[in-house]
Amino acid sequence: MKGVLLSLNPRLRVVDLSHDVPAHDVGAGALLLAQCYPFFPAGTIHVAVVDPGVGGPRRGLLVQAAGQFFVGPDNGLFTLVYDREARARVRALTRPAYFRHPVSSTFHGRDVFAPVAAHLSLGVPPTRLGPAVVDPVRLPWSRPVPGPSGVRGTVIHVDRFGNLITNIGQESCGGREVAGVVLGGRRVRVHRTYDDVRPGELLALWGSSGLLEISVSRGRADRRLRARVGTRVHARWRGPAHGRAQGSESEL
Repeated sequence: MKGVLLSLNPRLRVVDLSHDVPAHDVGAGALLLAQCYPFFPAGTIHVAVVDPGVGGPRRGLLVQAAGQFFVGPDNGLFTLVYDREARARVRALTRPAYFRHPVSSTFHGRDVFAPVAAHLSLGVPPTRLGPAVVDPVRLPWSRPVPGPSGVRGTVIHVDRFGNLITNIGQESCGGREVAGVVLGGRRVRVHRTYDDVRPGELLALWGSSGLLEISVSRGRADRRLRARVGTRVHARWRGPAHGRAQGSESEL
């Protein structure tokens, strides 16, 4: 892919985000992309390829959002971009003139997405790459649901440290403070850092992506709580009773 990019535009600056997304894990790729793109400048072109359906009927897409471009498969990989960027514009990649030929049935990253990205970098207008799309695929993640006692959500990713990353973002809380999280019958208090608890203790905290996470200091929350992607969580608002709570991790 890098060879194709640089062959078409030798002046490109290529930045690797990761080659460690688990095989076929579109959700992990979506989360990684959402964590990274806000820190890149306007005009950046992100080529994202987690593509278990390569060669099948799924579309290739160009997404314009946040002053940047996203190129990759239409399999939900850009779900969090759509959720965060209300003005995202999406196009299907249907113009073979901008592909590498012959197009392999197993490597669209090299033969479709990389050349399209290179042509974009050379000034090809997005309108030349294909028609607008109004129904891009989204991952079947439920959205967090605020309520009088807190906000209900789900675990959407388990990282390599065993941290449980939820779909509950700070914007889901409407300015309310979260005291703790209930998951699988366990109550876990929110802390600011891992160092706020002793090694081996459970805690919840706001991760660098702005999402609420459940962790074990120097351990694995997924094993401790027997949780996985799809496990339901309930983040509880801080109230007068919660504000007075002291003691073990089982209290809020």
